[in-house]
Amino acid sequence: MVQTANRFLVVERVQTGVRMEKRLLKVLKGLAELKDMSLGDLLEGIVLHAFEGKAPFSPQTLKEITKLREIYGLTLTAADSHQLKEKR
Repeated sequence: MVQTANRFLVVERVQTGVRMEKRLLKVLKGLAELKDMSLGDLLEGIVLHAFEGKAPFSPQTLKEITKLREIYGLTLTAADSHQLKEKR
């Protein structure tokens, strides 16, 4: 269930098996832990914001993400997003 202004929206969730760049996943898991939420809830929030053209993170959260990126060595940027190729 999703809570919005003291009300809940009932949703149906499904298990998915997506592949993601290792360091990116570590940053996302770290952020979810910092925010005391599940990885799935974090990803849902990011995507829902993106679908509406809204920024998903506050300035403070962006600072936390910067620290996590440094910790996990994530140097990829949005400009890299369509150029990633998995090594064999």
